[in-house]
Amino acid sequence: MAARGPPRFGALQWLLAAGSCAAAVWDVGADAWVAAGYARGGQPGRAALGLGLWAAGSAARQACSWLWFRSDPPPLRPAPSRRLLAALHLLQLGYMYRCVRALRLGWRLCRAEAAEEERTHMAFLAHDISMLRLFETFLENAPQLALLLYGVLRSSKAEPSQGVGICTAFLCVSWSLLDYHQSLRSFLLDKYEMGWGSSVVYFLWNLLLLCPRILALALFALLWPYGVAVHFPLVWLAMFLWVSLQGTDFMESPGPEQLYRAIVAVILYFSWFNVAPGRTLHRSIIYHGFILADSTLLSLAWLWGRAPEEQHPFLIPVLCSALPCYLLGLLLRVAYYGWLHPNARARPRGGGDEVDADRRADGAVELRGVSELQNSRLRYLARSHFPLCALPEPRG
Repeated sequence: MAARGPPRFGALQWLLAAGSCAAAVWDVGADAWVAAGYARGGQPGRAALGLGLWAAGSAARQACSWLWFRSDPPPLRPAPSRRLLAALHLLQLGYMYRCVRALRLGWRLCRAEAAEEERTHMAFLAHDISMLRLFETFLENAPQLALLLYGVLRSSKAEPSQGVGICTAFLCVSWSLLDYHQSLRSFLLDKYEMGWGSSVVYFLWNLLLLCPRILALALFALLWPYGVAVHFPLVWLAMFLWVSLQGTDFMESPGPEQLYRAIVAVILYFSWFNVAPGRTLHRSIIYHGFILADSTLLSLAWLWGRAPEEQHPFLIPVLCSALPCYLLGLLLRVAYYGWLHPNARARPRGGGDEVDADRRADGAVELRGVSELQNSRLRYLARSHFPLCALPEPRG
């Protein structure tokens, strides 16, 4: 079977990319609007917390974007000077610059027949944008989702816009995980790209695992809002140490690697994220066992501390459904990795630059080779996510 090149970029992909760029702008405006609403409603603390979450998430995302620009291969480095790029990132515009740059290249690819090198360049940009979007989701959107749900539970009422906002936020977080996973799959043959069935299963199990976690955090904050300020650093520190013990090697130098590990620890506070090559079964069991126990303790703390006359009778059946929801998510995850997730393994070839991806006689999957223009960061995570791969590194 012939190896495939980079994915083609058509009008639909361009429209989706433009929608993603517009959503990023909308998200900033929505955050400011919500914070202003809190301030006008006499809740300056909640307004400051919302803006603080945005600032922390944006700063981490801009730092990663800047560091990645510095380490990109020379053919893919942007035209502006380093000083101008630094200024854009200090102004929190680095991510938007990436989106606009990708849209310009994508528009050119839509209007004319593109060479493989241009399509490779587009895939490179799309991979980084997908990763940065994932960082934003868990550094900003997931905590804000818990904060929004806490506010609804505290007031015992939800405006239609709040209900829509909560549902939309849950869907967006799960979608970002799916988009990231699809980026990893781009290193496989066309026949191993995610179909509708596998995409739906992947989306659902992430959603079913995320909902009980956010609910447990919101319920705990309902009685002990300052307890979350203790709980988060403790769990984050445990996750950071766990990621460090796995010996990640994602960034170009030790300092930025610590930033990456800190971001991953935040992701792990909410959702599973594999960061190291090798079999993940035992790590996954440890992680999900820990999160299940932690969320259960948070929920039990709320049940124990709530007053008998508490005006949240609907929360009892909702809480009782959280455990079946989580277990169903785990079952879907097992089904996905048992039947829909490719076990990928690559045979080193003599040339090293171009490795044809093909199905071997023993049923294993080989991944296509890597060139200097391919995204080494996402390729590293692809090796982590597809634990049987042994991919050749790009030549320096």
